[in-house]
Amino acid sequence: MDVLDTSHPAVRDYLSLIRLQVLTPLSLLINIATVIVCAVVVSPSISEVSKQFPTSISPKPIIIAIYVAALYAGQLGYCILIVVARKQETKRTVTKGVGLSLVFANFIQALWAVAWIFQWFLVSTVLQGILLLTLLYSNIVLLVYHRPTSARPFDTMLIHAPLRFFFVLQFGLMFALSLFINLGLTYSPTSSVPPKDYADHPWPGFGVILGTNLLGIIVVILRRDIVWCISATWICVSIWALRPKPGPVYIVAILFTVLHPLALLGTYIHFWFYKRRTVALPPGDEHPALYGRTDSTRSAVANTESNNGPREVDEDAVWA
Repeated sequence: MDVLDTSHPAVRDYLSLIRLQVLTPLSLLINIATVIVCAVVVSPSISEVSKQFPTSISPKPIIIAIYVAALYAGQLGYCILIVVARKQETKRTVTKGVGLSLVFANFIQALWAVAWIFQWFLVSTVLQGILLLTLLYSNIVLLVYHRPTSARPFDTMLIHAPLRFFFVLQFGLMFALSLFINLGLTYSPTSSVPPKDYADHPWPGFGVILGTNLLGIIVVILRRDIVWCISATWICVSIWALRPKPGPVYIVAILFTVLHPLALLGTYIHFWFYKRRTVALPPGDEHPALYGRTDSTRSAVANTESNNGPREVDEDAVWA
């Protein structure tokens, strides 16, 4: 009976793919089930805890709920892709690029939901930090070693996009939100009139939104990143949609809601109308220093060409 050689690279890649085909849907199912139970069944729910501890960057729950639903839909597509994938490049991206990072991220998010409803905000912040680092690592590996390409559009839509979508949520909102609550940067909850102390901690929220979105703008401009643009804009809308907000936070959130799409549009305009345009110079009108030619070198070249051309032969000198 033949024994499977698990030391062979092809066998190891195959086993890694099989492992991911089992663990990734399982982790996603646990993540979805835990979040739904913590958001709908138990009391206080995730949104109720958020209302009890409002901060300057607290988002509108329904907008973030739609964001998370879109994230789960993208991950569901990823689970289907890793089962039906036939291209070796796609399999290599799944096993070497994503690997178990997404599995760990789903389990961590499920644990975070439990910690959140029990109001263990220190544990919640630690889990969010681990989740942020895990997603940062997987996104860097994907961008460096398995870049998205138009030759494999499903890889871009179902591998790169969900991982980026997941990361931007933690980077732009969730980690800072949990940290703010843990540090006590909250104001008094109310359901009828605006609280009097809602503007007590404006600058930490202003700094978080400004810093994360400035980095996001740089990514959007350098990479023409549609996913990051949509994610960051979505988060900004969720922040300013929930009122009241301190003035600096409200203004900067609205500002970046406009700037992200404008930055993306500007980069595409620059690419299509400038980067792809070739410059053709009329004959004889080339720049003097073009190709290293100056007036002196041009005259030298002309003299050389004239000497190398046909010339008159002195017959007496030839037959003398």
